[in-house]
Amino acid sequence: MKVQKNGYLSTWQAAEQYLNQNPKPGQIRTQEGLTFQDILQTKQPGGEVKFSKHAAQRLTNRNIELTSGQIERLQEGTARAQEKGIKESLVLVDQLAFIVNIPNNTVVTAMDRQDAAENIFTNIDGAVII
Repeated sequence: MKVQKNGYLSTWQAAEQYLNQNPKPGQIRTQEGLTFQDILQTKQPGGEVKFSKHAAQRLTNRNIELTSGQIERLQEGTARAQEKGIKESLVLVDQLAFIVNIPNNTVVTAMDRQDAAENIFTNIDGAVII
C-alpha cells in the first residue's frame, strides 16, 4: 500500500482519517441531540423518584405524609410507566394521585382524593394504578 507524502492524501489515508475517527465518550449524539448517557438514564427502570418544589409544597400544604410503602409503590408505578414508554403519567397510590414526569423521574404535583374532586387530569399520556 502506497502512502503519499506530497501534501495530498492517498485513498488509504483519507479512509483512515474520515472513517476511523474515534470521538470521545459523550460526543456522539442522536439526531435528537441525546448522548448515550441520556438514553441509558431514560431506559433504566426504577430509581428513586424525586419531588419537584411544587409537588413538595403541595404535599406540605395538604398535610400529606407518605409512608415508605407508598413511596415504594410510587417508584414501582413510575418504573412500570417508563417500561411502557409513557412520558407524563398519572400514578394512583391508595387515595393519592401523582403526576410524574417519567423521563426525569420527578413528581410534578400530588393530591389526595379531596383535591382531585373533579377527577380530570390533563397533559398526561398514561396512568398507572398501584
